[in-house]
Amino acid sequence: MLEYTMRVLLPDLPPFRALSVPGVTPVYFESGQVPPGEVEGFVLWFLRPDLRRTVLHRPGLKWVLTLTAGIDHVVADLPPGVALYNAHALHDRAVAQHAVALMLAAGRGLHRYRDAQRRREWADSGPMHTLEGRHVVIWGYGHIGRLLDGMLAPLGAHVTGLTSRSTPHDIETALKTADDVVLLLPRTPATRHILNAERLALLPSSAWVYNLGRGDLIDPDALNAALDARQLAGAALDVTEPEPLPASSPLWDHENVILTPHVGSTTDDLIVRGAAYAADVLNAMQHGQDVPGRVDLSRGY
Repeated sequence: MLEYTMRVLLPDLPPFRALSVPGVTPVYFESGQVPPGEVEGFVLWFLRPDLRRTVLHRPGLKWVLTLTAGIDHVVADLPPGVALYNAHALHDRAVAQHAVALMLAAGRGLHRYRDAQRRREWADSGPMHTLEGRHVVIWGYGHIGRLLDGMLAPLGAHVTGLTSRSTPHDIETALKTADDVVLLLPRTPATRHILNAERLALLPSSAWVYNLGRGDLIDPDALNAALDARQLAGAALDVTEPEPLPASSPLWDHENVILTPHVGSTTDDLIVRGAAYAADVLNAMQHGQDVPGRVDLSRGY
């Protein structure tokens, strides 16, 4: 038996138009306009900031489901008392696989071979390694971190997971022996520039750094300095500070930097999967079941 009927604002995209959830009256954005009337729920998917703010302050709003893993684009404008859910489960596996892809590409020197290909040069382009025996520090050992750990184990890597409960001593000890550091932390005041010059200096000069969390987890000036000084072997970044990365950034010119434009969670079927995920959440709400992805606003994730 359904708990209540609710009016929910949904993205105006075919997969969402095709949804039919008992007890839910769908309302869609049409021509970029906020439709009239109150809505109880808001399923957010790539919306202009001004329209997003308008909906967030609409009377009667009780909850927001953002179909992203990150929440920083919502929290600043979220009124008190409105529940927030994210969709990390929609993105976890793709991000973990993207991390593995970057680690394998870095280890096998694919970025250098691509550069050589463009120069039409058939030549050995430098050191190479596998993940066998590598000490991988996953900083942000949550849903994605645990998935990544499971993917790395068959490749022979040894993983240390760091969380918000890790002590400064834990962090220092892990970084000193890290071959690879994978950042998967959320954006909070406590995580800004968490990988700074002091901590970069702890890493072996053969280490690689990977960021698939938020761009401001790394101090960009400290990272550039470490790369210039060959204090690091390289970095692979799916997120940067600022973002998009400006053409003037020296990161573009570093031979051992791999850049991808915040596409770690992108898949060809993401919109279809996003609509299916939203339907699951709406059904759970209607039947009084636990809804995944509830954000603890006091912690920021």
